[in-house]
Amino acid sequence: MKNDPRSQYTDSVHFYGKTTPEALLRAFGSPLYVYNETILRERCRTLKGLSAHPGFAVNYSVKANANVFLLRILREEGLVVDAMSPGELYMDRLAGFSPEEILYISNNNSEREMANALSHGLLISVDSLSQLERFGRLARGGKVMVRLNPGIGAGHSSKVVTGGKKTKFGISLDAMSEIFALTRRFNLTLAGINQHIGSLFMKADDYLDAVKVLLDQVDRLPDDIRGGLEVIDFGGGFGIPYHKYDGEAPLDMAALGRKFHSLICAWSERSGYRGRFLVEPGRFVAAECGVLLGRVEAVKTNAGNHFVGTDIGFNVLMRPVLYDSFHDVEIYRPNGSGFDGHTLVQTITGNVCESGDILAKARELPVMREGDIVAILDAGAYGYSMASTYNERQRPAEVLILKDGSAKLIRKHENLADLARGYEGLI
Repeated sequence: MKNDPRSQYTDSVHFYGKTTPEALLRAFGSPLYVYNETILRERCRTLKGLSAHPGFAVNYSVKANANVFLLRILREEGLVVDAMSPGELYMDRLAGFSPEEILYISNNNSEREMANALSHGLLISVDSLSQLERFGRLARGGKVMVRLNPGIGAGHSSKVVTGGKKTKFGISLDAMSEIFALTRRFNLTLAGINQHIGSLFMKADDYLDAVKVLLDQVDRLPDDIRGGLEVIDFGGGFGIPYHKYDGEAPLDMAALGRKFHSLICAWSERSGYRGRFLVEPGRFVAAECGVLLGRVEAVKTNAGNHFVGTDIGFNVLMRPVLYDSFHDVEIYRPNGSGFDGHTLVQTITGNVCESGDILAKARELPVMREGDIVAILDAGAYGYSMASTYNERQRPAEVLILKDGSAKLIRKHENLADLARGYEGLI
């Protein structure tokens, strides 16, 4: 891709290994999710390096990307996982995680779903008093985890802020006495507490403040409650630099790690706690290891506005529509024919019949033409996992660039028969 004026990032990390975007699309179809194994493993190791405390572990949030092949890599790297639904639990087990390596962290669970998680021997997190009571009726005398709302929220969009007064998540700290009453009523052991303040924060201060709030709550637990505690989960939300071509600095994980490690070590020494400390990242693990490729199928100008139409609809990548999220874009020209050096403000759209089907709005980019390849960067998290068959378009294939640079198919492209699977035996 040496002749392409917009490939510096993927060139710098050797993202495509021994192959090229054009070869990948020819082999596996367009659009196409492509993941890089080396980058995925590097992110796992960065997170594990946050603390050397013997009780520290990284609990991957599977909702970010549940591909079994990626989950198996995470298990090899020593991560544990969560599950937020019976389907995620199924994928976790398929990837080889044991019940001891899975936390069930969900909300508004039906009795049937909660019973299913209990049948697998999982520690279940509840995030409301009514859910805690339901758990008590189902598992009197059992162990439970409770999600607290620390009153602190952070994130790039109000839709991803999961702490504070305006979110649906967690039990308010002023309801602690009611938590204790329910655990005693049903003879439950409060084995874990957890929280999550939001997603995509790029500074450590709010996260560390929330860590302190949660540890302070543990200090306040009655002796008979605190004695059963085995897991303290601080949540995730670590951000990644989506604006790579603008020189956005990454979150300083080394500095965060020094402060975080010092904090939990000092607290555990003082308190005598010997259980686990967890962080719960999803995006930081998976986002940068993924790129979404597609082709330019049409270009046009409406009233002076330049549009580039691709085969990447929001059924394939929902984040820009759902969160107004920014993803950097790379442009490749097949056959090495190169560009003429001109740029133009262009809006990149998908092929879904909706006005909001926009991937990148009014970006100054090399002038594109039909047949060019568009790469949406940082698409490894909340990409395929949020994809749908809207407009009855099939979900794309997924490919993994292995450490040796070769490409491996890790999920097949859906076909028309897949769309009709739910009708089998009915028509």
